[in-house]
Amino acid sequence: MKPYRDFFKRAIDIVASGGALLILSLPLAAITVWLHYANKGAGAFFFQERPGKNSKIFKVVKYKTMTDERDKDGKLLPDAQRLTRVGRFVRSTSIDELPQLWNVFKGDMSLIGPRPLRVHYLPLYSPTQARRHEVRPGITGWAQTHGRNSITWKQKFEYDVWYVDNLSFVLDCKIILLTVQKVFKREGISAKGQATAEAFNGNN
Repeated sequence: MKPYRDFFKRAIDIVASGGALLILSLPLAAITVWLHYANKGAGAFFFQERPGKNSKIFKVVKYKTMTDERDKDGKLLPDAQRLTRVGRFVRSTSIDELPQLWNVFKGDMSLIGPRPLRVHYLPLYSPTQARRHEVRPGITGWAQTHGRNSITWKQKFEYDVWYVDNLSFVLDCKIILLTVQKVFKREGISAKGQATAEAFNGNN
C-alpha cells in the first residue's frame, strides 16, 4: 500500500475542495450570474460525460464560455464565433475549471491528475495511453503545466502516464505551484490555430 496515493491524496482532496467551495461561494455565485447574461441565455454551466478512474463515466461540470448560437441550418457556429469576451477571460484565467471542485469533493476527480477527456476518445487509446485512467482525473495535472492545449496529444499522454508512474505528494505540490504560475502567465490556453483545443483522432 502507498499511503499518499491510496489514502492521504483523497483526504486532502476532500478538505481542500470543501474549504475552497465555502470560501469561494460568493465569487462563484457572481461569476455564475455574469456568465448567464454573457452567454445570451445559454446558461452558466456546462455538463458533459467524461471517463474517470478505471474509465468509470461521470458528469464533469465547468463554467460555460460559449453561446449556443447556430447558423441558418441549425448547426452550432464555430467555437471562435461562439466564444464570448467574458468566456475568453474566464478560460484564460482557468476560472472555468472552478466548478469541478464539486466533482473533486464528490470523488469523481482529484485536484491533481490527468485531465478528464471525451468519452468517445476511449476506443482510440493505445494500451499505454489508457493507463491515464489508473488514477482519478484532475482539475490540473502534469501535462497542463507543460503546455496545456499548446502541445500535441502524444506529448499530453506521455506526461499523463509519467504522472501515474511517479505520483507523490511532492510531485502534486510542484504541479500546484506550476499551475499557479501558468494561470498568471496565461500560457497554453489554446492549440495553435484553434479557439480551444484540437480534437483527438487517435493519430495526432
